[in-house]
Amino acid sequence: MNSLFGSTSWLYIILVGFIVGVLGRFFMPGNNRMGCLLTIVLGIGGALFAGWFGQYMGWYARGEPAGFIGAVAGAIVILAVLRLVSGKR
Repeated sequence: MNSLFGSTSWLYIILVGFIVGVLGRFFMPGNNRMGCLLTIVLGIGGALFAGWFGQYMGWYARGEPAGFIGAVAGAIVILAVLRLVSGKR
């Protein structure tokens, strides 16, 4: 488990990114209209952000299950920032 996402398989990374992105969109209230590709990018970005921040703060180490919860929280943070930047249409 020396890799960044716990695996070196791209399929695994995309699948986990999709699951994290869907959960992040589910827990973020409001209309989050985006396709599958952006949901995967959201999940991967959330995992990268939360993994870096959580390890920096010392909340969890690489490979711990708390990292998945942190990844979902990271996806929610990214959605919130995107909503603030884009504003209302």
